[in-house]
Amino acid sequence: YLNGLTRYFVCHNSPTRDIEVKMTTDMLLGILLCISAVAAVDVWNIQQLEAAKKGKDKNIMIRDLNVPAGTTLNLEKLKPGTTVVFSGRVTFGYEEWEGNLIKISGNNVRIEGAPGSLIDGEGARWWDGQGRNDGKKKPKLISLQLTDSVVTNLNFKNSPAHGVSVNNCKNLHISNINFNNKDGHTLGGHNTDAFDIGNSDLVTIADCYVENQDDCLAINSGTRIVSERNTCIGGHGISIGSVGGRSNNIVDDVIVRDCKVINNDNGVRIKTNKDTTGRVTNVRFINVELQNIRKVGISIQGNYANSGAKGDPTGGVPIQDLVIDNVHGTVNPKGTNIVVWVANASKWTWKSSITGGGKKANCTGIPAGVKIPCGV
Repeated sequence: YLNGLTRYFVCHNSPTRDIEVKMTTDMLLGILLCISAVAAVDVWNIQQLEAAKKGKDKNIMIRDLNVPAGTTLNLEKLKPGTTVVFSGRVTFGYEEWEGNLIKISGNNVRIEGAPGSLIDGEGARWWDGQGRNDGKKKPKLISLQLTDSVVTNLNFKNSPAHGVSVNNCKNLHISNINFNNKDGHTLGGHNTDAFDIGNSDLVTIADCYVENQDDCLAINSGTRIVSERNTCIGGHGISIGSVGGRSNNIVDDVIVRDCKVINNDNGVRIKTNKDTTGRVTNVRFINVELQNIRKVGISIQGNYANSGAKGDPTGGVPIQDLVIDNVHGTVNPKGTNIVVWVANASKWTWKSSITGGGKKANCTGIPAGVKIPCGV
């Protein structure tokens, strides 16, 4: 209360929320402390970024930034307690290279997108239908190496190749991500995985929307992974693996629940690489809806190779304690409802209802006593 008038002050406690506080003379000091504590550093060009990371402020706003060609937007080694907000449109210069367009690492950090923000990979400049297997060298979009952290409300468009790489993470919650690679359906997008998880523990991916040309989610190694309430359109489905032939070849305690897989090549699948070792244990697919799957509704295979599955399965990567519970939906008449092609499987429970597929396939390795309507 100053000079007989009531004053109001807007204290920014986050980049997207304001708190209106009635100011009195007794509150002035507290307000000044609030200003100091929550001020955000705006980053408009790549040169400002290192100074922002080294500064005292723990709120960084990436605003309408254009990252130069062949350069990584480096958000590594963020200080504990840092919040990074992407605002406006973030773009990247064109160069044929295999780096990451964005790298983020740290402990106890929050990464989020402001309303209307967009991270635009403009992938059509690289797309040639060959992905990272051949043709142009293509960068991955974003690499995360985070502990006790949150990533939320980000909008990605047209990743040149792989999208969100989750590696060496622990206790990471990812939510409300919009991964829009729809243009790749007609412009040559390939290997545009949305989420790839490796060597990570206690990761949740929830309430995300994906349209792409490869796996919606691929868990290559990791423990205590949850995928829930995600929608996958146009790609290769939700996948465990491929497992085997890496530095870490263990997948354990995975839950995929309440997800939708629409117009994908596959619905849900487990892929173990031929002639490798490892293990897949305690994987549960619960309440997963499939719509118009093009090739296979549920696929469990032990002879996977990047060039295509070939020959008899091998048992170096056992698949144990698998639960299929209310995986239901439709397969295209030219596809197959369920395929099981494994050599080392045990302790499965299975409840599915998949219809529509008209292409027959052989099955092998189903655990004794488990009834699966396999091969059609």
